[in-house]
Amino acid sequence: MSRPIVAAAEAAGLGPDQVRDRVKELLARDAEAAFLRRASAAQFEAAREAAPDAVFHARSGLVVLTRPRPPVPFPVAVVSAGTADLPVAEEALQTATAFGLAATLTADVGVAGLHRLLGVRERLDEARVLIVAAGMDGALPSVTARLTSRPVIAVPTSVGYGSSDGGLAALSALLASGAPGLAVTGIDDGLGAAVLARRMLT
Repeated sequence: MSRPIVAAAEAAGLGPDQVRDRVKELLARDAEAAFLRRASAAQFEAAREAAPDAVFHARSGLVVLTRPRPPVPFPVAVVSAGTADLPVAEEALQTATAFGLAATLTADVGVAGLHRLLGVRERLDEARVLIVAAGMDGALPSVTARLTSRPVIAVPTSVGYGSSDGGLAALSALLASGAPGLAVTGIDDGLGAAVLARRMLT
């Protein structure tokens, strides 16, 4: 059987001893990369006792438990609609980087200012895969998929107001999208989007 690609767990609700035990379990799976998601600073300190090389990304709460793999020549563009989507975009960015993918972040190019997206179109076309995080009505991934010939992985986020319903409005809009070459993850699943990009590219 081939080596697993990813080992990941949620940190929510775990005490220090539970965090240490969970980290040991994740590392024992001998996956290509291991992650603890949505962790606090205190949980990160507990995780470091079991994984001294762990790295914490405070905005997303992602703890990368293993060293990033050597770089591979597969560029991935991570795109976020607004600043409120950055925690999810950062989770995708850091996960992709841990896999060795050449990931870059382009932020704040939502369709409310379409000229911003058009201004970076050539840069995005240089990527092999695009990961696009957007809340509200989830319009950015569909628009992006219409503008590029590259595969687009859409990540609906739980940000928004009115009837966004914790990201369900964005998720529904993306699932109903007719944009070709568009795949959709679960709400706020930046890690899942990066794992999909890894599987598509390597």
